[in-house]
Amino acid sequence: MVKILPILHSIFHDSSKFKTHQNGNYLMSVPAIQTIRVGAYIIKKRLSGKKKFPLVLMLEPLFRCNLACPGCGKIDYPKEILNQRLSLKECLDAVDECGAPIVSIPGGEPLIHNEIKEIVEQIVYRKKFVYLCTNALLLEKKLVDFKPSPYLTFSVHLDGLESAHDKAVDQRGTFKRATSAIRAAKNKGFRVNVNSTIFDGHPAEEIAEFFDYATHELGVDAITVSPGYSYERAEDQDHFLNRAKTKNLFREIFELGKGHRWKFSQSSLFLNFLAGNESYECTPWGNPTRNIFGWQKPCYLIGEGYTSTFKELMDDTPWDKYGTGRYEKCKDCMVHCGYEATAVEDTISKPIKALLVNLLGIKTKGPMAPEPAYNNAREAEDLHEKHVKQKLEEIRSTETP
Repeated sequence: MVKILPILHSIFHDSSKFKTHQNGNYLMSVPAIQTIRVGAYIIKKRLSGKKKFPLVLMLEPLFRCNLACPGCGKIDYPKEILNQRLSLKECLDAVDECGAPIVSIPGGEPLIHNEIKEIVEQIVYRKKFVYLCTNALLLEKKLVDFKPSPYLTFSVHLDGLESAHDKAVDQRGTFKRATSAIRAAKNKGFRVNVNSTIFDGHPAEEIAEFFDYATHELGVDAITVSPGYSYERAEDQDHFLNRAKTKNLFREIFELGKGHRWKFSQSSLFLNFLAGNESYECTPWGNPTRNIFGWQKPCYLIGEGYTSTFKELMDDTPWDKYGTGRYEKCKDCMVHCGYEATAVEDTISKPIKALLVNLLGIKTKGPMAPEPAYNNAREAEDLHEKHVKQKLEEIRSTETP
């Protein structure tokens, strides 16, 4: 383990002394302490014989949001459910029970939660790496509630330059408010990433221009990027990418980005996967989700059952029934919450391979890695209404007459 950690540091840590090949198109940018702690955590788990373990806890304390993005599948619940919150205790119990070294806090909009300050404080106190996902409409006002720390990163939802982002979130002015908040946070010493979802119809040239802007003008610490997942309940069903379009689009983006030294929060091998150069299987247990329903089966994107404990989630979920080629709902997914853990495991197993991709850049021409077979995938089940009905009955049974 001692020998591999310096290699991982070279792969993951952004450094002005780190030189890329002229065709290299990005740097992996995470705090050095995160690289070391997460690398050691993974190696320890593997040495103990664990094959399934969490890497990032998706802690979703609410679904309520102050935007109504047409590509979102999280905000169409009845108001009784949108009004629910995980308490501070429930959040911390989930962090402790899961044990993942990284905690991502999505939503909904987490800054609406009236205990978000305490939730973040207590998770940072546990020396977990917190990525607080936000549309940033409230961020500038809320910065006073937080302290800069290598354990805290604001992950600001930004889907492109002004016109593209405001269209994606269906509200004018959000880009200006988000970028103003990013600058304010950076001026106060906070780590800030942008979290970008890529949709069909967004030209590669505009995305490359946005990555240049985010990296070199806004000065964010890193970009998190992912193709949009086709939430079955999202209002806009016309702009989600299938896997073939995803791979071709990211090849175009990375070709345009050669030498631009974009900074990403994701592993080089995950980005290599997006460009069609890796045949990865989904590892949803790497990013388990805890929300107001419970521990969600099987992943952050698909809710097909809930357990009351993390152990039950890991032991009782039929993992082999999910994933691309196995289940209809997973057919077009290439999202980081399913595949980043796979890529990180591959990085640990093959650090020289990852380092070479990091140094030489992502292959943008030539044959792509083979796709899984789809002919045996089971049909999608519609379980959403069942779980909503159960939750509403639970909420109403506890209400005071």
